[in-house]
Amino acid sequence: MKILITAFEPFGGDEINPTQRLLEDIAKESIQGAEIHTLLLPVVFDACSEKLIASIESVQPDAVVCCGLASGRTSITPEQIAINLKEVPKESAIADNNGNRPYNEVVNPDGPDGLFTRLPVRQMVEAMQQQGIPASISYSAGTFICNNTMYALLDYIRLHDLPIAGGFVHFPASQDMAAHKPSLPSLSHETMLLGLKVIVGTLIRPN
Repeated sequence: MKILITAFEPFGGDEINPTQRLLEDIAKESIQGAEIHTLLLPVVFDACSEKLIASIESVQPDAVVCCGLASGRTSITPEQIAINLKEVPKESAIADNNGNRPYNEVVNPDGPDGLFTRLPVRQMVEAMQQQGIPASISYSAGTFICNNTMYALLDYIRLHDLPIAGGFVHFPASQDMAAHKPSLPSLSHETMLLGLKVIVGTLIRPN
């Protein structure tokens, strides 16, 4: 099974994005039944999805697992739905890595309001929990780059009627990040890497 896994570069002033290290390490893993391809995405509105779609067209994967950071969450959270919205709240100081701050903009003017994941998120969460990994389903991917990427992925699959299992998984901050912010919830890199391997295993061996 050909699986494309993506992650993001650091953003928001952080020097670390734990998903980038996950991407580097999952590429070294030999997982029986999986041909792993990896891609690092920019934290830039629309450029993230353009680079992803170009890679999908090149790799022709059976599944796409996009990974992103959700600082403040306490568990690995596969996303259930993406919404057709790009928005940085006006009161927020956050921007993408090119300084873009869209407000009340859509990802695709002709797309549906929301698109559900094509990943078996319930099976993934149950499999991770069985391994003692904190995991739960999330029902909001936000309105920032992660949602932009997830929606564009699912919209591309929809428009081209592709048999691709695609979706998004958010990971908490790493312990390296929490070392500078002691109150920040975090998981070890080893736990998050095991979670990603379990996610891949769920795709290869669905129940």
